[in-house]
Amino acid sequence: MSVRILALVGSLRTGSTNSQLAVAAVKHAPGGVTIEVFEELGDVPFYNQDIDTEAGLPAAARRLRTATGRADALLLFSPEYNGTIPAVLKNAIDWLSRPYGSGAISGKPVAVVGAALGQYGGVWAQDEARKAVGIAGGAVVEDAKLSIPASLARFSKTHPADDEEVVAGLIQVIERLAAQAAQVAPASA
Repeated sequence: MSVRILALVGSLRTGSTNSQLAVAAVKHAPGGVTIEVFEELGDVPFYNQDIDTEAGLPAAARRLRTATGRADALLLFSPEYNGTIPAVLKNAIDWLSRPYGSGAISGKPVAVVGAALGQYGGVWAQDEARKAVGIAGGAVVEDAKLSIPASLARFSKTHPADDEEVVAGLIQVIERLAAQAAQVAPASA
């Protein structure tokens, strides 16, 4: 079975360590797993129920929901901003949670990983992301975690895709997420 994973990166900065981490995940995805990075999170407006209508739904929000619907699982890459989840990632979760009870994220396996400047690798933000995803209806894969501390120093000369320890951790998360997705009815069925 082929598993499709949609990656959402909570940093919009070009060259961010979390964007690089997503590139590493795409490059090192195990056989039978395809990872697609959703590149338009910055285009998705803040969630507003007034525009969440068939006639008014913003195009980027529609594309986010469609891409999520096609995916078998989600892999979120979260930096830590002021001790919590970045607004752009939280906003994506809000859009995917609607309509309540049947949003695109409903029942979909989700793992959260990330890199951050601090000594704990963004674990607070990642925990907040898991909390938000779970409340939104996603099926959080709690044992699929990867937190990379001191990311700027660690990746100043080495891309995450070339860091053996990081690649091994990513592969472990992806395999766990793919296994969970395989237990759920695939989106492509």
